[in-house]
Amino acid sequence: MSIRSTAKAIIIKDKKILLNKCKDMKNGDYYSLPGGGQQQYETLHEAVVRECLEETGYTIHPVKFAGLCEEICMDAKFREKYPDYAHKVYHVFICELENEEKKEPTEEDSMQMGCEWIDIDALHGVRILPKAIGSNILRIIDGTASAFLGSEHIEFNHG
Repeated sequence: MSIRSTAKAIIIKDKKILLNKCKDMKNGDYYSLPGGGQQQYETLHEAVVRECLEETGYTIHPVKFAGLCEEICMDAKFREKYPDYAHKVYHVFICELENEEKKEPTEEDSMQMGCEWIDIDALHGVRILPKAIGSNILRIIDGTASAFLGSEHIEFNHG
């Protein structure tokens, strides 16, 4: 088993944040930040740019590091079937759009149903996973959250 390093993006435009809309059998409907797994020999900045283009069709550039959290999945069947996804460290970056051109996403996650621009003022009613990011999203955006958002043992994995 290895620890999966992921790079996630907070992308804001016109007081809206870009989120991936997701759904799976264990977690139901939820949102997540665009981004994903870092590949070997790829920097975190390169990973977040590549993953955002693949999942959303937007080209972004990271502006600053905003937070770190980790999740450890406790579901034994999931751990056995997907050992490389059972322990994840999330590196969160504030990012900007390079331009407003949106290409067709090329590699959405299996649980991803698309992406949506959500009003920042409406985020209090939006379920964002992982919980450490979702419960701190407004504080991350305004710069008042600690850079370390915590660790959590979860029952079942999500995107």
